[in-house]
Amino acid sequence: MVDATNNSTAHESHQEFILLGFPGFLKSHHLLFISFFLIYIVILVTNSMIIHTVRTESSLHAPMYVLIVMLSAVNICSATSIVPKMLLGFLFHQNHITLVECLIQMFFIYFIILLDCNILLLMALDRYIAICKPLRYPSIMTKKNLVLLTLAAVLRGVTFVSPVIILASQVDYCRSNIIRHFACEHMALLSLACSNVTKNKLVGLSLRVFSTALDVSFLCSSYCSIMRVALKISSGGQRHKSLHTCGTHILVILVVYISRLSSSIVYRVSRSVSQDTHNLLSAIYLLIPALVNPLIYGLRTAEIRHRLLKESSRSTLGFAIKETDDDL
Repeated sequence: MVDATNNSTAHESHQEFILLGFPGFLKSHHLLFISFFLIYIVILVTNSMIIHTVRTESSLHAPMYVLIVMLSAVNICSATSIVPKMLLGFLFHQNHITLVECLIQMFFIYFIILLDCNILLLMALDRYIAICKPLRYPSIMTKKNLVLLTLAAVLRGVTFVSPVIILASQVDYCRSNIIRHFACEHMALLSLACSNVTKNKLVGLSLRVFSTALDVSFLCSSYCSIMRVALKISSGGQRHKSLHTCGTHILVILVVYISRLSSSIVYRVSRSVSQDTHNLLSAIYLLIPALVNPLIYGLRTAEIRHRLLKESSRSTLGFAIKETDDDL
């Protein structure tokens, strides 16, 4: 591993980097490999179970459950954009990455984070129409409109992330070729720049604040309206179901946005904590939503929970019958 910072290359922009995720654990990378490998497997299995359950149960093909499937698919993509490369670095020391690969990874990290948030906005819209305008729900939340809303969510993510990536591609990185992070995060890469990156930081911060402000405003107004209408529902059972469903969505929203907030805190305290602690906090904010979201939906959404329990009991019964046949 070479830190290319000598005078002869001081003004050359590096085109290849080394991802040094946890420098304090260089001699115990196998422990990190096991930990993150298990986390990755849990993310894949739990989110895949949600997707499979909704896909195979015709009664769960309503827009709300389709959006839950989309969120689970985004969770899998989020972990896959980060963890496999990290695991290869831990196990085989394959931690080299070109500038192009770095920028591509950076794009997907932030695009998927924004797409995650955009799907939460669609969920809020879906619940708002279902509870506040129930008679118009079938005519508004059609398959066609759901596809159009999904395309709008994707376009919004691309629009917000692309300027950050384009600006990052125009920077000269000659300070070092070592990225002291397990992934190509924006600020981790910019810390290697030997040119002025004020514009990059300003654009990144502005887009982040603007998108977060829009999201939070929409989510607050939507769920306040939903709560107000739900509390006026005369049927106790229907009122409880509406509030419970919204409570589940709000839990997921809190997990996602608190995780995003933690990333800002990470960079504010980065000078007072070790690099390993800094990177661990980054890993938490990137992976926790993908790890927790399927557990929330699996435990709190009755239809999904009952279907999962049914599948589990059927599998257990099938295994028991097979064992009996083998004994005979």
